[in-house]
Amino acid sequence: MGTETHDDAGVYRLTDDLAIVQTIDFFPPVVDDAYVYGQIAAANALSDIYAMGATPRTALNLVGYPDDKDPSLQWLGKILEGGAERCVKAGAVILGGHTVRDAEIKFGLAVTGTIHPDRIFTNARARPGDKLVLTKSLGTGFVTTAAKANDCPEETYHAALASMVQLNDIGRDAMIEVGARSATDVTGFGLAGHAFEMAEGSGTTIVIDLGKLPLIPGAESLAHKPFLTRASATNALYVAPSMRIEGKPDPVRLEFFYDAQTSGGLLISVAADRAEELVENARKRGAEAACIIGEVREREDVALIVRE
Repeated sequence: MGTETHDDAGVYRLTDDLAIVQTIDFFPPVVDDAYVYGQIAAANALSDIYAMGATPRTALNLVGYPDDKDPSLQWLGKILEGGAERCVKAGAVILGGHTVRDAEIKFGLAVTGTIHPDRIFTNARARPGDKLVLTKSLGTGFVTTAAKANDCPEETYHAALASMVQLNDIGRDAMIEVGARSATDVTGFGLAGHAFEMAEGSGTTIVIDLGKLPLIPGAESLAHKPFLTRASATNALYVAPSMRIEGKPDPVRLEFFYDAQTSGGLLISVAADRAEELVENARKRGAEAACIIGEVREREDVALIVRE
């Protein structure tokens, strides 16, 4: 398109009324169930397409696999089945892919979507006065880390799985319906990093109300060492030079702000008078955790303000 943003997908205009959106994402298992891991990895990759308001059309599997540990490829079959199920749900066709031997399992997708060039959402169009809506609960980093240590309550674990598997077409459809301005999906950089990039891209200051953040039920008890991931510390360092904390926020909720998410929700900037409608629309479609978590201001001395 000839415009640089901080988005996770790239856009190429084919004609006056058609553009393609392309993205790629893959990572090692975050859960032990091979099928569910495939679902999560696919939903995560598809999310970049949805964040730009586009429709996924095709996908290519990307696989790194230790075939010496699983000569019959049973795990691989389940992983690919899970990924295929999410692609079918999204209406996308898997055209093929590429597999290499690797010491560690890795899986994901390269996805191509389509959109009208005039209807693209980026993370660089938030405007002062907008409200910020988040469509999924936070805490997947804590939950998956605790689960690997066999120290996660079953109910909390399954709530996190349901969230990670859920497609972000829910948020996309809801934001299109109300005419939202800007969006990004919340993944490895956590809410902190992705909100920062929206602020930087838009030339605004983003204010987050920690007390309003939706959390995976039960995850608060896991937001401490040894379940704090290395990515959490990295995310905190990334935003610290341009962030101000106001008041005395709950340190546990502050950890959720930094927590790296897998297949997280959409962070959407929308005109204040349409924000409640956006939340209602998202919830009706199945994004039960959707809520308003902050606002956009004219650029101040920092990109991010976090308040209690």
